[in-house]
Amino acid sequence: MEYKIISDSSSDLTKLSGVQFESVPLKIITSEKEYVDNADLDVKEMLSDLEKYKGRSSSSCPNTDDWKKAFDGADNVFCVTITSGLSGSCNCARISANEYTEEDSSKNAFVVDSLSTGPENALLIEKLRDLIKEKLPFEEIKNKILEYKNNTHLIFALESMHNLANNGRVSPIVAKLAGVLGIRVVGKASNEGTLEITDKVRGLQKTVATIVENMKTSGFCGGKVRIHHCENETALKAVKEAILKAFPAAKIETALTRGLCSFYAERGGILVGFEGAAKA
Repeated sequence: MEYKIISDSSSDLTKLSGVQFESVPLKIITSEKEYVDNADLDVKEMLSDLEKYKGRSSSSCPNTDDWKKAFDGADNVFCVTITSGLSGSCNCARISANEYTEEDSSKNAFVVDSLSTGPENALLIEKLRDLIKEKLPFEEIKNKILEYKNNTHLIFALESMHNLANNGRVSPIVAKLAGVLGIRVVGKASNEGTLEITDKVRGLQKTVATIVENMKTSGFCGGKVRIHHCENETALKAVKEAILKAFPAAKIETALTRGLCSFYAERGGILVGFEGAAKA
């Protein structure tokens, strides 16, 4: 019984060892160009283009056909999507999963609404891979990934929220604070899958301290951490060092954000996914 993990490109993963994996790209759209968030996308070039561009830009999720094509070649499929609170990707994946199993009752497909994005999604995908490698039954994997999802978290720190505000993801009033006099906005993925602003801080040192403190509040005690950043090696290094200083046993992996997360986090943004206490 072949297993396959599918994610939309909000996970920032283009490949995954040890199991069949496919990333279904979201798109970033302007009046001048369309950027497909796949492995061929030059994210640096996209960021530079968008910073010069004066018109309106937006993102679009994979449609049902995109998801359906990705299901091919496996009897058991698990999908991980960006939060349904910010995108229609999850709904399209679920429609496709229902059609896939209705066409062949011997096949299984389950969609995990991450209620998050980026590095938290990467944690969910890696956990699915580990559960599949244990050769567990489909239903047991399904139950275990939902349990695990209740114990993963996302914290972000952004220097700009221009694209989030322009696309209705956050309040324009809150967005105006980011970048003013060095202010960074720190927030988290809420239990409902929306972006919840928790702090407004000035300077890198305060930003790093706030991230680590919020991780502690969410019950982090030294498990897995994934840090994704948008062209901000300085912040990446500072956050990693601060986490390891507080929790020497933390298992940290890092990566650059891909197209979708770079579009919304913008240059300088940093996202931290981690294991913690159960969500209330």
